[in-house]
Amino acid sequence: MNQTYKAERTVCAVFKEQQQIDSTIRRLLDRDVSRDHISVMGQNFQSETRISGFLTKKDVILGGLRSGAVFGSLFGSVLGLLTGVGVLFIPFVGPVVAAGPIGALLLGATSGALAGSAGAGLASALATIGFPEEKAAIYQTRIQAGEFVLMAEVPMDRTGEIQLLLESAGGKEVHITDSALPHACEGLCEGVDKISPEVRNHLSEAAQKDFVEKYNEVYQQKEDAIEAEKAAWDTIHERYEEDEMGVWSKQKVSA
Repeated sequence: MNQTYKAERTVCAVFKEQQQIDSTIRRLLDRDVSRDHISVMGQNFQSETRISGFLTKKDVILGGLRSGAVFGSLFGSVLGLLTGVGVLFIPFVGPVVAAGPIGALLLGATSGALAGSAGAGLASALATIGFPEEKAAIYQTRIQAGEFVLMAEVPMDRTGEIQLLLESAGGKEVHITDSALPHACEGLCEGVDKISPEVRNHLSEAAQKDFVEKYNEVYQQKEDAIEAEKAAWDTIHERYEEDEMGVWSKQKVSA
């Protein structure tokens, strides 16, 4: 993750066509928006590389996203420029391609909102990270209709510039949140106290230690914070279950 880039606000917009997403991502990168702070969600991405690893209906019935997301490859499109590209099965929506920090976030701390009771889903998850309920519902509906949501985390003094960029590129339903998306750590996690509160609050003490250990292991190999976060959440899902408060605290018994 670019440690000199100061992400303070999140500017979001809906786009109807993948070509708009591709060109907008390139424009953001040309404006020095960090690739580690650009997220995209959508269902109808076309790729020269076949996406593998969709969760089966049986997987969904047995636990949906709680069982962990299975990630494929999308490097035939501009999404290959981003980090942490993968496929999530989201209740009430279906398989969704998620690239960037939003993918790791949905895989981890907001999984309870995704896999919960009737009425939960993407809208509930977005609401838990600061989106107004009305806007979150619109984004879920637009994704279900085959459109795309792009999020760019930017410095506060560049919020207006990036808003205009998204609007000029054809973005609709533009929204600005007062903070960046939660990231587990900035660079290596030097200890459990360095995990962001949004993530740490969903982990027991034992789970926090396992999270940091796996996160650092992958980060040292790839120097990619989003990939490290995804791997850390995969480890948590393998070893723990959520309790009724949405905390990953119940250690699974090995067979």
